[in-house]
Amino acid sequence: MKSVVIFTDEPHVHGGWHGKQLEAAFANRHVKVQFVSLADCVLDFSGSAVGICLPDDAGNPELVFVRGIAGGTLQQITTRLNVLHMLAMQGACVVNTGKAIERTVDKAMTTFLLKQQNVPTPATWVCESRQQAHALIHEQLDAKNKLLIKPLFGSQGRGIRLLDSQSVLPLPMDALVDGVFYLQRFVETGQQSHDYRVLVVGNEPVAAMRRNGQSWLNNVAQGAQCEWIDDKDILELAVKAALVLEIDYCGVDVIRDAHGQLYVLEVNSIPAWRGLQSVTGFNIAQTLADFALKKATR
Repeated sequence: MKSVVIFTDEPHVHGGWHGKQLEAAFANRHVKVQFVSLADCVLDFSGSAVGICLPDDAGNPELVFVRGIAGGTLQQITTRLNVLHMLAMQGACVVNTGKAIERTVDKAMTTFLLKQQNVPTPATWVCESRQQAHALIHEQLDAKNKLLIKPLFGSQGRGIRLLDSQSVLPLPMDALVDGVFYLQRFVETGQQSHDYRVLVVGNEPVAAMRRNGQSWLNNVAQGAQCEWIDDKDILELAVKAALVLEIDYCGVDVIRDAHGQLYVLEVNSIPAWRGLQSVTGFNIAQTLADFALKKATR
């Protein structure tokens, strides 16, 4: 294989830090990288054959690695995912697939699929009605439970709000994210706020860390400190979540409550690994590149 297309929302900077790590990893295997934005692709149905036109003469790739999908309207996101679906249907190896990304980018669908297979997740409610949402919030707060309100689509802790007995109700309109309330019971972890991120590649837990938050948020992007871990129970739960979602590689967020119970918080199909790399003794990008190349040659 001579080249691979990396889909990114930062093609002008070669996919940022993560893209450059992947570029170097593929170069180690004598494979050239082309960075492409899904937003720049054209679906051409004018001829007898379906044409998926990638910019910069990327041609018909054998392997594509999805590193970023830019945000947009429902129509734009649907079109970008269609590019992934159609490339796969035409024989390209796509890591991660459009199906896997669809299942994980939507927190409600992720929660549903995990619940269906008895993977423990925190109590969660999703609704559009402000009246129903406020009734749920009052019920939980009256029971001394804190809640998180999250964007249905989002990562790195952006847009998450903590609701507790001090919160002003009813919630302001800006708490309603694109018309949907995603409410999740806050998991108390004890004296220090923390959770765990496990990178699963090919259904194997290749690296894991504990993230110690400076507040109730534990995302590295929000200032959490990283610490390498090797906890069998956490790793096994992360792999179980990845198997349920049928995904090539992912970042699984796990939390252990103050009583020792483990829960899967979410599964990220386009995970960052800069924080994890800082506490890992091998090159994570190389592991990802080697997995993708092996999958493409099966």
